[in-house]
Amino acid sequence: MNGSRIAAVGHYQPAKVLTNEDLAGLVDTSDEWIRSRVGIRTRHVAGPDEPVDELAAHAAAKALAAAGLTAGDIDLVLVATSTAVDRSPNMAARVAARLGIPSPAAMDVNVVCAGFTHALATADHTVRAGAATRALVIGADKMTDVTDWTDRTTCVLVGDGAGAAVVEACPAGEEPGIGPVLWGSVPEMGNAVRIEGTPSRFAQEGQSVYRWATTQLPPIARKACERAGLAPEDLAGVVLHQANLRIIEPLALKIGAVNAVVARDVVDSGNTSAASIPLAFSKLVERGEISTGDPVLLFGFGGNLSYAGQVVRCP
Repeated sequence: MNGSRIAAVGHYQPAKVLTNEDLAGLVDTSDEWIRSRVGIRTRHVAGPDEPVDELAAHAAAKALAAAGLTAGDIDLVLVATSTAVDRSPNMAARVAARLGIPSPAAMDVNVVCAGFTHALATADHTVRAGAATRALVIGADKMTDVTDWTDRTTCVLVGDGAGAAVVEACPAGEEPGIGPVLWGSVPEMGNAVRIEGTPSRFAQEGQSVYRWATTQLPPIARKACERAGLAPEDLAGVVLHQANLRIIEPLALKIGAVNAVVARDVVDSGNTSAASIPLAFSKLVERGEISTGDPVLLFGFGGNLSYAGQVVRCP
């Protein structure tokens, strides 16, 4: 009941890089058009032989190694994804099989771009309740599988990748490393971001999402800080869903995190949906831009017009 913490993080992206110039050969667009509207320069693209569970397993293996743990130490696997092709086995079970985790509870979480922060809260609650000891929490998506490559308003946005965190109980006497979650949704606006149809295709009402994110979310994100007992100016880092640089920058400014490093991984990775927050967070840790114990706001938003955020301590 002491709470939980993130012991380590890891990330993985496919080797193939798709530039704005490459996209200009597919649709009527240009590097200047893309960068001025969404801030993206490149994105990573998985091949047909790289399924989502493979991306997820690579990221999870790196997080396990960084934590100094083995597959046998994990008893819960949560995978946040909205691009699973099959209904069963679920992504979590496939990742567990790839890693050789012997008998975990294995569940997928589909809250699209807010999936990782929902899954992280679920792992925190489960560990606090004593129902799990150590959890692998993974965000992984292969957005290029659900992209209409003739639609220049969406195909310029997406990328593939995965990020993972190992969550474990805090030692006795240690302050929780994962703060209370603040989550919710706006169901009546759920159609503003969609992955639907046969075959499934990603579509969105870009202006509606932009207005909602930049006007409605700042006070919610500030309240997540309040629940952790912090003011926004106390944050050392802010990792928002990497949707669009024109959303990230004004949202970070309105939150008031004036002393924080703001993740801008969208520039190099595009929108990787549930992978975007752990991917960007892991890169900040790897580059040493945030230090062990630093308070960092993780805040996801998007599909269903769902949101979830919590302040965590950097591993």
